[in-house]
Amino acid sequence: MNWKVLFALVVATALTLPWLGGWAFGAMHGLSTLATVGISGIGILGASFLLTWGAETAEKDVPRAFAIAVLAVLAVAPEYAVDALYAWNAGQFAGTERGIEAGNLAVANMTGANRILIGVGWAGIALFTILRAGAATDVAVEKRDGFLADVVTIDRDITVEVAFLLAATVWAFAVPLGGGIDILDVVMLVGLYVLYLAVILRGDADDGDEEHVGVPAALQQIPNPFRALTVIGLFAFSGLIIFTAVEPFAHGLEGLGTSMGIPSFFMIQWIAPLASESPELVVVAVLVMKARSTAGFNALVSSKLNQWTLLIGTLAIVHSVALGEYGALMFDQKQSAEIWLTAAQSLFALSLIVNFEFSIREAVALFVLFVSQVAAEYLIIRDLVALPVTSYELLLAFTGLYIVLSTLLFVSRRDAFVQLLMEARETVSGAVSPEVQPQSAD
Repeated sequence: MNWKVLFALVVATALTLPWLGGWAFGAMHGLSTLATVGISGIGILGASFLLTWGAETAEKDVPRAFAIAVLAVLAVAPEYAVDALYAWNAGQFAGTERGIEAGNLAVANMTGANRILIGVGWAGIALFTILRAGAATDVAVEKRDGFLADVVTIDRDITVEVAFLLAATVWAFAVPLGGGIDILDVVMLVGLYVLYLAVILRGDADDGDEEHVGVPAALQQIPNPFRALTVIGLFAFSGLIIFTAVEPFAHGLEGLGTSMGIPSFFMIQWIAPLASESPELVVVAVLVMKARSTAGFNALVSSKLNQWTLLIGTLAIVHSVALGEYGALMFDQKQSAEIWLTAAQSLFALSLIVNFEFSIREAVALFVLFVSQVAAEYLIIRDLVALPVTSYELLLAFTGLYIVLSTLLFVSRRDAFVQLLMEARETVSGAVSPEVQPQSAD
């Protein structure tokens, strides 16, 4: 194991130790809210790195079907921890002001995580891929004539992922119409992901070992049974950190927001997801630095699909378990607009990559739209500027803007769009109803 790998493991573990020590010895109770949020958030950040590395290392030993099913859940585990906490509270305190607020916060965290992943993740990694030193030697990067016209090409092997993400995005527009996340949403979104798993498992995907880099590559060289014990140790340790730190982290953010005059949902929506999304973005950046841009973008698209199906679809399940009976996870009008905006941003992002290319100007547009909406909403919430719209109306305006831009792009790229749908349909049909091989005459 080289010193870089060892250093990365030591740093990630060190990030968790202040929280682990404070929690184990009961030293967190005397700290300020800011200190509690900082220590627990940094602990979740370090644990997220360890969880990601453990999951990638495990791919060397577990059966492929098991790996896809389990690792898909692990990919959204940090984000899910915060969301599950609020979904649980919504069921536990159903009918009270705290229960209603918890339902809204669950939606706020979910929409924030999804929009950060696209607005910062997709856009930032695209810019980093094209503009970094050494991009000229990356086969995924193409130089084009024109203003900010250089592009990163995306692997067409993720056609199925893009198609399923499009289906989940279209369905998401209907989620707020019932006033909450209900059993129909669970069936549709979780069902979409189950169908996606069935397709990729029965398709013609390459069964060869995926090449890893950095920490996972080094850990995969450890002989068994020590490699398996290492993976189990990473899972157990990171799970302990996330499980114990998520509640004080989330509730601390609520307290900080209140003390600064910022609504709790804004803190939970934009600050909490940063701790859980950062490790994934760093891992993708490492892949790009290793000239594995294709693998990096595949990971980003797959992560969005996981969050946009499993993360949303299971919230109503957690809520119902806490409630003791079936019940839809309800939210208010503001959160309905948040879901519509998140779905519209997802639609716009898909329209950008429908031709399996992502240019500098497209990445800049995606990032600027994301930042401008968050900044404008913050200014309205803090009464720093007098805008002629409410926060709710602002969300609807950006939703409409995303939809108009998406429609124009899908129309202008209709040939690429049709080709994507045909390829996806062919793959799904082949997996669901595989052709019977003809028998020989004799």
